[in-house]
This record gives sequence, structure tokens and C-alpha cells, in this order.
Amino acid sequence: MSREGGFTLLEVLLSVSIISLLAGLSVPVYDAFVRRNDLDLTTQTVAATLRRAQTYARSGDYDTAWSVEIQAATVTLFQGTNFGGRNTNYDEPVSIPASITPSGLGEVQFAKFTSAPNTTGNIILTSTANAAKTISINGKGSVDY
Repeated sequence: MSREGGFTLLEVLLSVSIISLLAGLSVPVYDAFVRRNDLDLTTQTVAATLRRAQTYARSGDYDTAWSVEIQAATVTLFQGTNFGGRNTNYDEPVSIPASITPSGLGEVQFAKFTSAPNTTGNIILTSTANAAKTISINGKGSVDY
């Protein structure tokens, strides 16, 4: 009596249901990881943009002050102290993921040569997963998070 190899319908259904269960359980974990990663990367990017503006101002790059404008969807490094009247040729915009909401300081200007900020305070980045990171700028211009 010869018996052919193969899978029964019950074995196939059981395998498919186990794979579906594992995939269903891993999607929320992956989503939380992506949101946490977006928050970390955005925090690092905003801090780096502030530090870059400070460096440009300290070196007197283009003989002017440099500033950073923080909006809902972008962070823009720009030349000068007036976002509305800036020369857009020197803009360095960086996108913020839709899952991140910035609040706190909206614009920080760094003075030419001294690189002193015009304001002190915090920029708070909040994720849709209710996690938050704070970037602090003190009177000396130190950017910490």
C-alpha cells in the first residue's frame, strides 16, 4: 500500500491561522517602534539644525545672523532674523513626520559672531503614541535634549 505525501486541510488551516495570529500580534509592536524611532530621529534632527544655525552665526557665515523656524510639518534653517523676509536660496528645510507635533518655541535666532540666542526655552516634540521629547536652549545657546 503506497501512501502519497502531502498536507491535510486541517494542517494547512492550522498553519495559516498561526501565521495570521503572529502577524496580528506583531503589527502593534512594529507601529510603536516606528513612532518611537520617528520621535528620536526628529529630536536629533531639530537639535542638529539648531546647532548648525548656531555654528553658522558664530562663524559669521554670509555676514548675518542665522535662525531656525519650527512649524508643524517642517523645521527650516534660514539666513537672517526674519522668516518672512528671508532669502529662500539659503533655506535648509527638514520635514517633520506627521506623527510628531512640535510645540514651545517657534523660532530661535542666533546673533552673528556671539551666537547668542534671542530667546531661551523648550521645544517639545510629541508623538501620536503620547511620548514626548524636550529640546532645551539656555541663555548661552546650549542645545540639550
